[in-house]
Amino acid sequence: MNHAPPLMLLLAATLGGAALPAAQAAPAARQAPAASATAPVLVTAAQWTQMRAEGARSPLFAKEQQRAEQRVRAMMKAGIDVPVPKDKGGGYTHEQHKRNYQAIQAAGALYRLTGDKAYATFARDLLLGYAKLYPGLGAHPQGRGQIPGRLFWQTLNDSVWLVSAAQGYDAIRDTLSDADRTTIDDNVFRAMADFLSGTPENFDKIHNHATWAVAAVGMTGYVLRDTSYVDKAMQGSKRDGSAGFLKQVDQLFSPDGYYEEGPYYQRYALAPFILFANAIERNEPQRGIFKRRDGVLLKAVDALVQSSYGGYFFPINDAILDKGLDTEELVAGIDIAYAQTGDARLLSVAKTQKRVLLSPEGLQVAQALADNKAKPFAFVPTLLRDGPDGTEGALAILRMGGENGQALVMKNTKQGMGHGHFDKLNWLFYDNGQRVVTDYGAARFLNIEAKAGGIYLPENSSWARQTIAHNTLVVNEQSHFGGDWKKGQPLAPTPLLFAVSDDTQIASARMEGAYDGVSFTRTQALLSHPSLGEPVVLDLLRVTGSKAARYDLPLHFNGHIMDVGFKTQSAVAARPVLGKANGYQHVWIDAASEPTSEARSLTWLLDGRFYTYRFASTAPSRALIGESGANDPSFNLRREPMLLQRVDGQAVTTFYGVLEPHGQYDGTAETVRGANSRIDRLTHYRGKDADVLVLDLAGGKQLAVGIADDPAKGGSHEVSGGGHSWRWDGGWKRFDTGTRTGKDGK
Repeated sequence: MNHAPPLMLLLAATLGGAALPAAQAAPAARQAPAASATAPVLVTAAQWTQMRAEGARSPLFAKEQQRAEQRVRAMMKAGIDVPVPKDKGGGYTHEQHKRNYQAIQAAGALYRLTGDKAYATFARDLLLGYAKLYPGLGAHPQGRGQIPGRLFWQTLNDSVWLVSAAQGYDAIRDTLSDADRTTIDDNVFRAMADFLSGTPENFDKIHNHATWAVAAVGMTGYVLRDTSYVDKAMQGSKRDGSAGFLKQVDQLFSPDGYYEEGPYYQRYALAPFILFANAIERNEPQRGIFKRRDGVLLKAVDALVQSSYGGYFFPINDAILDKGLDTEELVAGIDIAYAQTGDARLLSVAKTQKRVLLSPEGLQVAQALADNKAKPFAFVPTLLRDGPDGTEGALAILRMGGENGQALVMKNTKQGMGHGHFDKLNWLFYDNGQRVVTDYGAARFLNIEAKAGGIYLPENSSWARQTIAHNTLVVNEQSHFGGDWKKGQPLAPTPLLFAVSDDTQIASARMEGAYDGVSFTRTQALLSHPSLGEPVVLDLLRVTGSKAARYDLPLHFNGHIMDVGFKTQSAVAARPVLGKANGYQHVWIDAASEPTSEARSLTWLLDGRFYTYRFASTAPSRALIGESGANDPSFNLRREPMLLQRVDGQAVTTFYGVLEPHGQYDGTAETVRGANSRIDRLTHYRGKDADVLVLDLAGGKQLAVGIADDPAKGGSHEVSGGGHSWRWDGGWKRFDTGTRTGKDGK
C-alpha cells in the first residue's frame, strides 16, 4: 500500500485534562461558541505555554522547532497551493497534499510555540483552500482498490491527512472567526470524517488502514467536541464493539506487543495506535487505554525496537529495507512511551533518532537527554509470540555479542494478512553490523513515480512473496499455500522450543499445512565456543511427506563468493533459468553440482569478514548457485546471489548446515587473517527419535548438539554413530569434548 507518514509534531498530553463535553450536532444556525469549545484539546494551552518557556533550553527540542520553522517558512513564501487531485503516489498533486498536511500540523505547533499569528493565518488559509476543494471531490481519478480516496488515490492517505491536519487545526481553532471555524469544521473535518466512517468496508477492518481511519475520525471528534465520531472510532461504524480502535488493539497485537503484519507494518501502524491512544488518554483518562491488555501498546514500542538490527527493522513480509529506528512513527512511539513509563532505555533510542516531537512528550524526552538520563537499550534474545492470544506462531530472535554482534531471526509467525509472504520457518542472520543471510522484503520503490508510481511492482507477487525468494523449504516448485494468503492466514507454525544460555541459544518450530501431506520441523541454534572466532548458526530441517517429491532449500546471502568448496558445472556460454513459475522464472543458474550426500561448503566475503556455510542432506542433493533478476525486462529486481540445495524423489529427508563467521580482510592495510574456516567437518547422525549434529573444530575439539524430533516433549533420547554415543533427557542437549576420541556424551 502507498504510505505517506506524517510529520508528527503535535500530540495529546499524557497527564490531566478535562473530560470530553457532550456531543454537539451541527446546527443550521450557530451561536458563538464558548472558549472552552474551541480551546486546544490535544495539547492544552498551559502545556503549549510551558513548551514555549522551556523548549529553547533543551537543544534537541529547539533544533526540532527550528527545522519546522524552516520548512513552514519556505511553504509560506511559496504561497497557498491546494491542487485538484489527479496524480498517483509520487506525483505532484499527491506530494503537494502531503506537504500541506505536514505544514498545517507544523504551523499550528509553531503558532503556539512562538506566538506568531502568521503561522495560524497560514494554516487557516490552507484549510480554507481545502474547504473549497473537498466538498466537490469524488473518487480520485487514479483511485486504487474498492474504496479510492478523494485527496489521494487510496483512502489510507486521506486518513493520514486527517490525523495530521486535526492536530494542527486543534492548535489554531480558537484563533478563527466563527464563520471560518464553521466553514472548516463542516467542509473539511466533518466531511472527511463522514467519508471515512461511512465506508465500513475500510473503517471496520481489523487492519492498519482501518487503524489510520479510526484514529483520524476519533481525533476529529475530540477536536470538534463530537462524541458520535469518538464512539464510531472506538466501537466501529455500528458502535457495537464489533470493530473500531479497541477491537484493533485487542486483535492486531500479541500479548508480547508483536503486530500481526510484521515489524515494517508495526512501524507504520504504530503511529495511529499511539497518537490516538494519547488523545484518548488526554481526553478520557478513565478509559486507561495505555493499561489495556497489560499495557500492550507500550509493549509494542519495545517489541518494535527489539525487531531491529543495526538501526533497521527485520524486513519480513512486504517490507522496504531502508526503514528503521529513525522513522517518524517510532519517534512518536518512543516519546509517548517514555512519557508513560519513564523507561530510560528508550532515551538511548531517542538519542540515535536525533528527533523529538514538538509536544509535551517530546520536551520531556529532550530534557531527559539534556540531563544525561539515557541508559543503553539492551538487545536481547526474545521470543515474540504472534496472534491475539499468543498462540499463533512466534518470531524467535537469538542474539550474541551485543547490538552489532550476531542476530539470528526465525520467522515462525502467522501469515500477516495480505502483506504476508509465503515463507514459513524462514530465517535471517546478521553479523558485524551487516545483513548476511537476507530476506528480499518487498519489490517496491516507495513513491518513486518512475517505478509504477511507487506501488508494489508486479515482481512483488511473482518473486518477493514466493517461497523460493526466502530461506525455507519449497516442495515441487510450488509456494506455501499455493501462493494464496487467505489459505495461509488460519495456519501458523507451532513453536516447539526456545531456550537461552551463555553459550547456546536454540529455537524450534513445526509447520503443517503449507503443503498437503507435508510436515517440516526446523531447529536452529546460535552457538559460541572458545575454538571459534565468532558464534555460529546450526540449522536442522527435517521434512516428512506422504509421497516422493522435489525438495528445494534456498539460502539467500549477501557478499562476494570467495570459494566454492565442491565441483560444479558452470554456465558460461548461456545462463539458464531455474524454472517457469512461482518465482523460479526469476532465478538464473550460474553453476550446479552432481547429487551427493557429502557435506559441501561455500565461502563468501562481506565487509571484511568471511562466512563459510557447510551444508548437506540425508538424501543425495544437488547444489546450485544462482542469482535473482531473470525475466525482469524493467530492471525492477535487485541482483542477489543464492545457493539452492535440491533433493529429488524423496518423501522424507533432512537438511542440515552450519554458518560460520570468521577472519578479517583489511583492504586498507592489505592484510588477511583467519580466511580459513575453523570447522573441519560437519556430520549428522540419526537415532530413533532424534538427530545429532557434530562439529569437528580446529585444534581437535568437538561440539555436538542433540535435537529430539519433538523438542517440546520430554523423554530420553540416544543417538550413536562414528564411534560416539550421545544420551540425553529433554528436547535438546549440547555436548562439548576436548578431543575426537569417541567419548560418551552423557
